[in-house]
Amino acid sequence: MIALTSLAALSMNLFLPSLPGMTAHFGTTYGVMQIAVAGYLGVNAVMQLGIGPISDRFGRRSVMLWAIAIFCLATIGCLLATHVAVFLFFRMMQAAIVAGLVLPRAAIRDLYSQDESASMIGYVTMGMSVAPMLAPALGGVLDGLFGWQASFVALLFAGIATGALAFWDMGETATRTTSNFRQQVAQYPDLLTAPRFWGYAGTAALSSGAFFAYLGGAPYVGSTVFGLSPETLGIYFGAPAIGYLVGNGLTGRYARRAGTNRMVLIGSLVNAGGLALSLALSYAGFGGPLAFFGFMTFVGLGNGLVIPNATAGSLSVRPHLAGTASGLGGAIMIGGGAALSALAGVLLTGAGSSRPLLWLMLLTAIGSVVAILLVIRREARLSGSRARI
Repeated sequence: MIALTSLAALSMNLFLPSLPGMTAHFGTTYGVMQIAVAGYLGVNAVMQLGIGPISDRFGRRSVMLWAIAIFCLATIGCLLATHVAVFLFFRMMQAAIVAGLVLPRAAIRDLYSQDESASMIGYVTMGMSVAPMLAPALGGVLDGLFGWQASFVALLFAGIATGALAFWDMGETATRTTSNFRQQVAQYPDLLTAPRFWGYAGTAALSSGAFFAYLGGAPYVGSTVFGLSPETLGIYFGAPAIGYLVGNGLTGRYARRAGTNRMVLIGSLVNAGGLALSLALSYAGFGGPLAFFGFMTFVGLGNGLVIPNATAGSLSVRPHLAGTASGLGGAIMIGGGAALSALAGVLLTGAGSSRPLLWLMLLTAIGSVVAILLVIRREARLSGSRARI
């Protein structure tokens, strides 16, 4: 499960330090090339709407294996592309690997209770966080040595290795259902009318939205505003993953004891607080690369506390629809991330500082605090109603 989630995370950010070079290679603009990030996230979101119900119907294992096969074929297409439109087409196909984010979470919820699954998801994503922590640095080195194509060669070999591991080692955790795909999709309203599901999904989407905005804007800030080389940008770029590693470790250790809601609230506050401090330093004249990227560890730390716990909460609203909930919740999170990633690119066009990006990240982080407070208020009301009964 760690390998599957790591591959899905790796495909998002391994090549990001190469974006300026890829822009020049294909003779296009940064805005068009940035579709490789924002468009990829958007397709991720759409695919998750189907992957969840399909896995509830046919099982986690078979869907995962097909997704890896499509990812490997699409990666070959990216390598052979000679025009930016062809590259972007195959880049969108690579989004099939989003199954590696959806299905391990659903498989864990198949086996564990809400607080236990939060702990287990935390440990899995803690291991997975090593990939995005090392990926930008690795991508920058590969770009410097061999060019942008080297990152996609690395993704291809990682896909083949992970596919072999999943084929031999991944068992089936889902109980097969006799309902067809249309009937599975028809159960979405059962989730969409649950306020707690929306609260948890919204919290995860807004908290991670700060990180996705970072993905869309940080390459521009690093290369254009701070003038960093691809190798140096790759090293700085992995700062949030350090915090994410720590946050997931804390989730794995304390989620059962503290409870999911408390962990989510703490994480949301850490996320917003770190961004507020970074923005304050920028206005005070200390907004250099060390300050900008250093405070991004708070974004990672907050997300490491929020995402596993909010995910476990959303999957526990309707446990029999764990796959569907994982897909729908992931679609909301990634879809919002795609929009914020694109918006970051628009806001930064022609900008000479990191402040537009920091403001966007801070506002989304504050939204996550509001969302989890509404969930806590809702659960308090439900507990009060049950007590009176």
